[in-house]
Amino acid sequence: MKFFLDTANVQEIKDMVPTGLIDGVTTNPSLIAASGRDIKEVISEICSIVDGPVSAEVTATDFDTMLAEGRMLQGIAKNITVKVPLTFDGLKTCKTLSDEGTSVNVTLCFSAAQALLAAKAGATFISPFAGRVDDMGGMGMELISEIVQIYSNYNFSTEVLVASVRGPQHVIQAALLGADIATLPTSVIKALYKHPLTDSGLSAFLKDWEKTGQSIL
Repeated sequence: MKFFLDTANVQEIKDMVPTGLIDGVTTNPSLIAASGRDIKEVISEICSIVDGPVSAEVTATDFDTMLAEGRMLQGIAKNITVKVPLTFDGLKTCKTLSDEGTSVNVTLCFSAAQALLAAKAGATFISPFAGRVDDMGGMGMELISEIVQIYSNYNFSTEVLVASVRGPQHVIQAALLGADIATLPTSVIKALYKHPLTDSGLSAFLKDWEKTGQSIL
């Protein structure tokens, strides 16, 4: 499973990239707003740090303006993925951009039917929001399972990018279901490696080592 970092905070990205855990970055208008920076400037900087796909989202809702914004964003760097909403005009934009060779991430997916349409429109990635489905009393991982199965049935090349991930259990469940990618905030990535038994075991090892009076260096 690939991990994308869900942030527009450049320092967070710089801190995480050296771990080798990050395969790409996803942003959205809310994350760009939180960064307090110009979208073109911050996306360009992120693309210079990360080798993998960097999702930059359009903010228009009509086809013509979405397409113009998508083409502008795609021109920022070679590794840009244009992010469009799962609306009728968003699907039209996806089809046009993908036909032009642009990587497209179709976002705000909440049903398997929507995911099927995105794949047929040529999406590179589909972003189902598992956590938000759970929040509404649904079964977010059931949605992921349905999408993975449908895509497998028809050999769609669209990758399932699990979004709105609430914690480590979502990541493990998505991986067990065969999802291609999870996009995660830094807090969830850190939660994946934290375990009380790791901490207590390390503490015991260090106490025993201190008693030896030795130094490796």
